[in-house]
Amino acid sequence: MKKIRLICLSVMTAVSAMNVWAGGLLTNTNQSVEFLRNPARDAAIGIDGVYSNPAGVVFLGEGIHLSLNLQNAHQTRTVESAFPLFPFNANNPGSDLHKFEGNADAPIIPSLQVAYNKGNWSFQFGFAITGGGGKCEFPYGLGSFERVVSGLTSFAPTLNGLYQTLGAAGIPGMADHQMGNKYKFDAYMRGRQYYYGFTFGAAYKFNDNLSVYGGLRMLYGSANYYGYVKDINIEHINAGQSEMVNASKHFTELAATLNQYAGAMEQMGNAAVAQQLAGAAQQVTALAIGSQDIELNCDQTGWGVAPIIGVDYKTGKLNLAAKYEFKTRMRLKNRSANSESAAGIEMLNKFADGGSVPEDSPALLTVGAQYEILPSLRVMAGWHHYFDQDTKQWTKEMLDDSNEYLLGAEWDINKVVTVSAGGQRTKYGMKDAGMNDISFNVNSYSFGFGVGVNVSDKVKLNAAYFQTLYDDYNKVTTESPRVSDSFTRTNRVIGLGVNFTL
Repeated sequence: MKKIRLICLSVMTAVSAMNVWAGGLLTNTNQSVEFLRNPARDAAIGIDGVYSNPAGVVFLGEGIHLSLNLQNAHQTRTVESAFPLFPFNANNPGSDLHKFEGNADAPIIPSLQVAYNKGNWSFQFGFAITGGGGKCEFPYGLGSFERVVSGLTSFAPTLNGLYQTLGAAGIPGMADHQMGNKYKFDAYMRGRQYYYGFTFGAAYKFNDNLSVYGGLRMLYGSANYYGYVKDINIEHINAGQSEMVNASKHFTELAATLNQYAGAMEQMGNAAVAQQLAGAAQQVTALAIGSQDIELNCDQTGWGVAPIIGVDYKTGKLNLAAKYEFKTRMRLKNRSANSESAAGIEMLNKFADGGSVPEDSPALLTVGAQYEILPSLRVMAGWHHYFDQDTKQWTKEMLDDSNEYLLGAEWDINKVVTVSAGGQRTKYGMKDAGMNDISFNVNSYSFGFGVGVNVSDKVKLNAAYFQTLYDDYNKVTTESPRVSDSFTRTNRVIGLGVNFTL
């Protein structure tokens, strides 16, 4: 009965479960309020370009350019799981479809972009949450937890046959005992993940039309995962009276009774019956161990560095830009309380205390264009390609890389007020093997809109709202028993920011 422990331990290593922002696997692209106003910023010229178009920042003019941003993100994660044994849950009876909902919150997410432009050079620094970005809580656990716990009831026919055999052998009261179909338990999961990104780089302007950029990004990852399955109860029937009893305690007491009578039979010279009882005691002991309380806690940290290159080209009213972020190799080191529990479980032994989990941040290619229809009206488009297949991420099995397609527009109503809006389509290449209730990604549409207000020639305020609409992903197994899961999310982000020119 190591499966129960396996499921709980999996919670501790589900290191991509908390991504609550826009972007590919383990990648956040909304690192400024300008992005929330209009996500198609890949060829825009602005201080937020320290992330989205660093080569274009050099065209802002000389001086110090600074942007401070605060975002608030909220996401729900919903999994509807169907399993044949779910109707026997004493706390949620009658239906084989159970819903598990988690809330992911990032109350305050800061970001900072700074550029010092002098002559043909632009020296830049950026800080943002570049992956993860919040904590998620499932107050009643997950369907994968309940499927394993409910599986205990599948041993009822075997145990009931054992009770009858023991009763026929003359052990008092055994014939009156039965194991019923009901079960109940207490489960919980909480996860927190942040990838802190620090970017250093410089852009050089060859002329009024062409610039290039080179830089480095350092990522520091920090995560914590806590979860438990406690107080597993099963239905026990004695002389027609039903009650819910602690499974581990009940099986432990039954194993002790079996061993007691096995010893008595051995002393009476009935070796065959003694051997039968001792074998049954071993099986019941395995059930007692498998239904014990599990409470695991894992902290993970790691870091990595990768180069970034970019180019920006202006011709007339058209601006073109591209950026390539190299893959960041990340290995998150575990500090956990699950070392002893993980020993002997091949899949999870490497995630025990002192082990490491591969969670690379994928390489990213962005291409963008911006066209000035009028001096006050600009339209833009972008494409993001994440090289997910080239990463090592132990929970991910990809059919293909991820892609994002972006469109947007910006209008200067007057010299003071600018409004903008845009949308983004995100497509993942997930297959069933890479989808589970602990970690999943689904395709989505996002839209954002907002306003920029020039308080003065040197100060600009930004405010925006960003919403993501997720597809549903349905997964059905063909083996018996039949299991089906439906995955989806909701997401919204609001942001306030201020830009300074010094």
